[in-house]
Formats: sequence, C-alpha cells, structure tokens
Amino acid sequence: MSGGYFSNAGQFLVGVIFGFYILTVMLRFLLQAARADFYNPLSQFLVKLTNPPLRPLRRLIPGIAGLDMAAVVLMLALQVIELLLLAWIGGASMHPWVLFVVALTELLKLLLYVYLIAIIIQVIVSWIAPHGHNPVLSLINQLTAPVMRPLQRRIPPISGLDLSPLVVLIILNLLIMAIPHLRAALISLM
Repeated sequence: MSGGYFSNAGQFLVGVIFGFYILTVMLRFLLQAARADFYNPLSQFLVKLTNPPLRPLRRLIPGIAGLDMAAVVLMLALQVIELLLLAWIGGASMHPWVLFVVALTELLKLLLYVYLIAIIIQVIVSWIAPHGHNPVLSLINQLTAPVMRPLQRRIPPISGLDLSPLVVLIILNLLIMAIPHLRAALISLM
C-alpha cells in the first residue's frame, strides 16, 4: 500500500486536514494566552471553528494558570491521530512512546513556526505600510507582543530601526533546529 498514488494522496489529505485544524486550535490557544482581542473577526472565526470539540473537553479538563489545557489536550490528541493515520496509510507502526514524543515535538515545532511567520509578516508590513491598520495585523501584534517585548526593552532601536525581530527570528530558528535533537534524546529514553 505504501508508495502509490492513493497512499500519497491520502497522506497529503490527512496532513492538510489535521494540520489546518491543529493550527486553528493552536492559534486560538495562543491568542487566548496573549489576551488578544476576542471580538476581532479572526478571533471569532477561530472560536466558532474550535468550540464544538473544546466545549465538552473544558468540562473534563480545567485550565491551569489561565491557560486553556483543554486546547492543549485537543492539539495533542489530534496530532497523535494524524500520526497514527499517516503511519497506517504508509503501512508502518509506531511505539506509543515514540508516537507521543513525535506528536509533542511536532506541536512544539508548529508553535515556533507560528511565531516565526507572525514576526516575518509583522516586519514586512512595517516596511510596506508602517501605519496601516488591519484586524489581522492587530491580532498578530497582540500575539507576538509577549515574545517581542522582552527583547525590545533590552535592544534599543538603532537609527530608528528595531533589530529585536531579527534577534527573535534567529532564536526561533535555533530552537527549530534543536527539535530533531530533542526528539532523538526523548526517544532514546525509551
């Protein structure tokens, strides 16, 4: 079954569908954690898309320190299901510990990429339309503020140019590069 058109198409579709929904849940979780504008149209879209599975989960899984742990459990469960489906379509199997570690590190990688892409969008928009306002850009600013603020306080602008996004992008890339090593180290604990 592995290697054929239908296998590749099936893996592609599973990856797209699960990837989109996991990203949606992650964005909702991050925007909630950053206390972003709940009434923003994009926030409302994310809420409506993710409420069906999150409402019942919240009855079972309480939040911790203001973080929506139901969303974390949902992301992890969806990532595990995606990996299981991909392995099944490819004719492979995974040990439960390996499955858990891969799911966890994939979510961590997605988290880092969300911030990486959000900061790149923020930088590009600051060059093109520095004083423009858009509901999506407002959310991106609110999302990246907790990551950017600490460095913006420590790195003063040079001739009006804020270099903190460059430093954050370098740090994010270094963390993304470390994920395969982290995954290998965790799997070796088995």
